[in-house]
Amino acid sequence: MMVPFRRKKSNKQFPVKVCTFDSELEFHLEHRATGRFLFELICRTIGLRETWYFGLQFEDSKGNLSWLKMDKKVLDQSVHMTNGSCMFIFLAKFFPENVAEELVQEVTQHLFFLQIKQAILSMDVYCPPEASVLLASYAVQAKYGDYDEAVCKPGMLISENLLPQRVIDQYQMTPQMWEERIKTWYADHRGMSRDEAEMEYLKIAQDLDMFGVNYFPITNKKNTEVWLGVTALGLNIYNKENKLLPVTTFQWNEILHISFDDRKFVVKTNDSKNPKPVIFYSQKLRINKLILDLCVGNHDLYMKRRKPDTMEIQQMKAQAKEEKQRRQVERNKLTREKQLREAAEREKAAMEQRLMQLQEEMRAANEALRRSEEAAELLAEKNRLAEEEAMLLSHKAQEVEQEISRMRMTARKTEEEKMYLERKTQEAELLTARMMEESRKRALEADKLKNELIHARVAEKEAKEKLLNFLSRTSTESILITPSSSPESPMHEMHSYDLLADGDMEQLSLEIEKERVEYLAKSKQVQNQLKELRSEIEQLKIGENQCPLDDINAEQLRLGETKYSTLKKVKSGSTKARVAFFEELEPEESIV
Repeated sequence: MMVPFRRKKSNKQFPVKVCTFDSELEFHLEHRATGRFLFELICRTIGLRETWYFGLQFEDSKGNLSWLKMDKKVLDQSVHMTNGSCMFIFLAKFFPENVAEELVQEVTQHLFFLQIKQAILSMDVYCPPEASVLLASYAVQAKYGDYDEAVCKPGMLISENLLPQRVIDQYQMTPQMWEERIKTWYADHRGMSRDEAEMEYLKIAQDLDMFGVNYFPITNKKNTEVWLGVTALGLNIYNKENKLLPVTTFQWNEILHISFDDRKFVVKTNDSKNPKPVIFYSQKLRINKLILDLCVGNHDLYMKRRKPDTMEIQQMKAQAKEEKQRRQVERNKLTREKQLREAAEREKAAMEQRLMQLQEEMRAANEALRRSEEAAELLAEKNRLAEEEAMLLSHKAQEVEQEISRMRMTARKTEEEKMYLERKTQEAELLTARMMEESRKRALEADKLKNELIHARVAEKEAKEKLLNFLSRTSTESILITPSSSPESPMHEMHSYDLLADGDMEQLSLEIEKERVEYLAKSKQVQNQLKELRSEIEQLKIGENQCPLDDINAEQLRLGETKYSTLKKVKSGSTKARVAFFEELEPEESIV
């Protein structure tokens, strides 16, 4: 009996490492795993649903950077092995036209933020100095949250990589001076959450001329070297020395067909007046394949944006809106709790200060009472001494009077004794008068001291009464000052938020219009801020350190041109003039 042969299932696996800008993922895949399986596994791991923007980039065995093909096996794509593992970088392959309207998930916004930030800092995307400072302030807000002077101490941001080295070298400014300018705008972002700060960063970055542009070196028939830029809106052609201002552009709605044959690339437009195709040449066949891949992906997204949202996108937007409202409620709740906590801390500090003030007043009252008691004791001692001295003088006066009487009796004996006694009597009378006057003064001084003693005792009594009143008032205030509220008090009000009904389109339109007006106002404010910073640091610029892109950007600012006005002006040119840029070749067959 013949037994059918069955192939054993292979359990062999190979390691894979995938790097994002903030993490590294490790997987073990079977040998037959495809690129799509690995890509979907990564998206599920990080919770990403807007997968159409991203791809896996790797270095092949020849050292070239390539994108992993979804329909082929991973091991069949010449992936270079590093330390026995396949290394991939998870990157945004395609870019949105409007980040605020198209990026729905917070994880998608975060991945774009990290990639664009790295591109600006590594100078792969040109960013003017004033915009670099503003973007740095949003990056700091996204990382550290609200500005706190106690936490954000001088020198903290110097160690952070916040500005392109090209910008730092262009100005005679110390790291501390750059830090102060970043802090100035950082403090204005108070109350902004991480996802809001990252979205504001992307809104400013998307207006940069090199945002979302993939550049490829190409030549025309005359072998003139130019740049081909593949963007979300179409194809741009740049001079070799200028990657900011396109010489010409072809939007996706103008292009009928694109193809390549070896190194030759053909673009056919829908201009009936000039149906001749645009032809250019790349350095290698691999570059043409990559250009075509990016063209197909960007064109698909271009058409997708101009159609009604699919159920999946509608569901994601509804969930994102609900999540945003929920986080707003939580943020309001946390803000309310923070305000209550700060109010309680302020009240506590005020009570402690009031307690210290009352203690100081009590110490002052005790000191005044002590001084009053000491003064009263001193006056009592002086009064006693005055009374004793007055009594002594009175006894002396009595003795003198007795002596005068005795001398008068003796003076009767003889005339001489009489005269002598009269003279002595007169002297004694003078002495008696002086002693009586002194006794009178002492008596007056004793009366004065008695009055002062009486006043001192009255003052002592008033001080005691004041102290008793102060102590009774202090105890009354301590009873009345009770913690009326605390961070734990259940004082939070309940709020309810109603989502818009599906049919309430009029209200939705009003909200969209309101957001558009707010965005325009904020955009104008940002431009004013950038203009102010530009004029502030202009005097510190080092002329010899300026690069050609800086000169081109300065000329754009002088003419008042932006990325979008330039594209609009270039687009208004005729297709015939654009085709003439490439000097057409003889017709050749193309691969559709």
